[in-house]
Amino acid sequence: MKRIATYTLLLTAAFALVAWAAATPFSASAQNQNSPQQRPTPRPTPTPVDDSGTTIEITTREVRLPVTVLDKKEQPVSGLTLNDFQIFEDKQPQQIKGFIDEREELPIYIGVLMDTSSSSAGKLQFEKQAAKDFIYTVMRRRKDKVAFVTFDDEVRLHQDFTEKQDLLDKAIDSIKKPGNKTALYDAVWEFCDQKLRGVVGRRVIVVITDGDDTHSRAYLSEAIEIAQQTETIIYAISTKGGFSGSSVPGVQAGTVKDGGDKELNKLCEETGGRAFFTGDILALERSFGKVARELRSQYILTYRPTNETYDGRERKIEVRLASKRDGTKVISRRSYKPAQAASNK
Repeated sequence: MKRIATYTLLLTAAFALVAWAAATPFSASAQNQNSPQQRPTPRPTPTPVDDSGTTIEITTREVRLPVTVLDKKEQPVSGLTLNDFQIFEDKQPQQIKGFIDEREELPIYIGVLMDTSSSSAGKLQFEKQAAKDFIYTVMRRRKDKVAFVTFDDEVRLHQDFTEKQDLLDKAIDSIKKPGNKTALYDAVWEFCDQKLRGVVGRRVIVVITDGDDTHSRAYLSEAIEIAQQTETIIYAISTKGGFSGSSVPGVQAGTVKDGGDKELNKLCEETGGRAFFTGDILALERSFGKVARELRSQYILTYRPTNETYDGRERKIEVRLASKRDGTKVISRRSYKPAQAASNK
């Protein structure tokens, strides 16, 4: 009897351990940052099947678009209605099925992803200050939640989603020593896949980096695709630019010079965000204020594509205003890839 009881206890403990391990996100948890573990390889969304294993053909899908409208002074335009917008997919007009305006204050889930590779070693304090300033400016207390992640050779979650700024400050201040390589696209892919699927609210990532990916398994296109799938807007702060009043090397602040900068810009623009290239913390703070206002004034449009053939091919999206307004800019993601439905053979 004792042997049976002991065996049952050990078996229960083993199942509990497996369940805990499966629930722990990213390459290393906040409590066990130094354990070497293999990053997951980016994988496609699984094709749905029924209980008998037969493939289910997907015939309907709704596309949800967070949209920001700015006037010629770069200020958010409020008070628009469903009838003020037009949506085109592959140049074909679409019927807007759902509309949420800026007055419905949905919570925002924000992932702050900070580069701790060797190339950012001399800029670590600037990065930490920028991360804190972004959180202070954008997060609303008792409304929004923020998570903090670093990436170098590995992607590490230091603080899961929380509304407590003291926990976020502690997590940011704990970063002391940079790693070696830069897994930027892996960080975006893993965070979207593991932390942003299924959350109810707006989804935002801010990446603080010099922009040059050197170690990811995921490609830029895969990072963009999963951000679009999870309706995540990406903003980036480039630390490559020259710092005002400092001797940190880099390109002239405010400019886009090389391939890394252009890829960072593309990552943001294709998801409805923007990249900031500056070494001036005061200029960044003003930019963060703009981001906060934009997020508070977003509209969310939903439509069902007229083309219901889900072949995995990229589709181009354009959101316009029904009536032309001088100097007005409409910002939204530019494309998406519907999940491909495999044939049953």
